[in-house]
Amino acid sequence: MSSQNQSSVLHKFKEILFSTMSSEELLNSLDSFSAREDDVFLVSYPKSGTHWIAKVIENIPNAEITLTSPIELGDISKFEELKMYRKRRVIPTHLNYSMLPVDIKQKQCKIIYIIRNPKDTAVSLFHYYRDNPNLPGVETWAAFLELFLKGNVVYGSWFDHVLSWESHRNDKNILFIFYEEMKKDLSKSIKKITTFLGINVSDGEINQISWKSSFREMKNNAAKENCDPNKTICALTSNKNLVFRKGAVGDWINYFTSKQKRVFDELFTEKMKHSELARHFEDYS
Repeated sequence: MSSQNQSSVLHKFKEILFSTMSSEELLNSLDSFSAREDDVFLVSYPKSGTHWIAKVIENIPNAEITLTSPIELGDISKFEELKMYRKRRVIPTHLNYSMLPVDIKQKQCKIIYIIRNPKDTAVSLFHYYRDNPNLPGVETWAAFLELFLKGNVVYGSWFDHVLSWESHRNDKNILFIFYEEMKKDLSKSIKKITTFLGINVSDGEINQISWKSSFREMKNNAAKENCDPNKTICALTSNKNLVFRKGAVGDWINYFTSKQKRVFDELFTEKMKHSELARHFEDYS
């Protein structure tokens, strides 16, 4: 990967790589964002399932919400744009905890943090790098994995991101949702989300949301409503066809060599040694 290629689409802010679609001016001004008490934030490391959760929330009947584009996407006019929304705002972001605007923390807005097995996340991000013109080109899986392990990818290190959020896992306003659990029992995850948001839904409605939010349905709909910039949930593209690839659990096994797995696992063990969330991934490693 040429450095020129990287520097034309990514820039560093506070030692973390961001897309140039997130202007430095906006990133510098995040703390001037004024939150509302009923705001909901969908947070994740890239390629962890933000679109999926967003779809679930959009499919809740009578939810009276507006899904906005990510808080860090665009320039300084972003905050004026967000002020225009009258309904309850659901705002996606890939920011780590320390960069989250201070007003969100002070008002204890509801936050859903989506987390996915890092090996599957790495594979998914690799394909995103290859397919998305807003990200640097990358030649091989091996070259990309090296960048991923060093945290030299967009939004930085997976480990740092997850740990920054995990240290707030007992905050009452934060709900952790695992991608793998959604795959296993979507209805159960939907129930968790609606309860957390204080929205009453019947079992019949949960089944309906579950059907509408299945991966196949989302992928089909993505082609139909492809490039509507008002429906941009990812700070890295508005092209929905790039977003839904496989959505599989355990696909990493088709990419990692035994040596790569060993290197990854050693780093995981070292970085996540004090993490309670790490236990969740033992079944998927």
